[in-house]
Amino acid sequence: MIHQPTLETQRLRLRPLTPEDAATVARLAGRREIAHTTISIPHPYSEDQARQWIATHTGQSDAAKGILFGVAARDDVQLIGAAGLRDIDAEHSQAELGFWIGVQSWSKGYATEAARRVVRYAFEELQLNRVYAHHMVRNPASGRVLEKLGMKREGLLRQRVRKWGVFEDVVLMAILHEDWRQMGAKAP
Repeated sequence: MIHQPTLETQRLRLRPLTPEDAATVARLAGRREIAHTTISIPHPYSEDQARQWIATHTGQSDAAKGILFGVAARDDVQLIGAAGLRDIDAEHSQAELGFWIGVQSWSKGYATEAARRVVRYAFEELQLNRVYAHHMVRNPASGRVLEKLGMKREGLLRQRVRKWGVFEDVVLMAILHEDWRQMGAKAP
């Protein structure tokens, strides 16, 4: 079982989600702009759905397979997004990175800062060898965040997911522990 820590960066606090966060998660992630560019967030997104999603990441399911952080400004408890690792695979020492930031907090570098801290956690604390992520081709902003983390494009998964009835091409990107170490293990 993975202990849920609170992580900090220069500007952000990555903390465990609680059931009390459900209304904020539904309001932020439920925005069409968020759901439209993510693989698995529905729209509309109800508070009940948010509560169920939080419950699957707060010890009420197999916590060894994933860890999720609510992202907030360091001086505020109010969420601005979420970031975490899923499908943590101890045998192959890898996990998938995921993140989203609320629309009102876009273009401030928060996604990169939060994702960078989660990658650091994956390599330093979980001792993983590989962290990978997917982004839809039509969401180049997420691709730029992944590039800033040092991730390299590994391939194009043609029509990998269906979003709102349309098959979408998805880019697979990853960073290895040795790549991260060579980059100087950039730490926020």
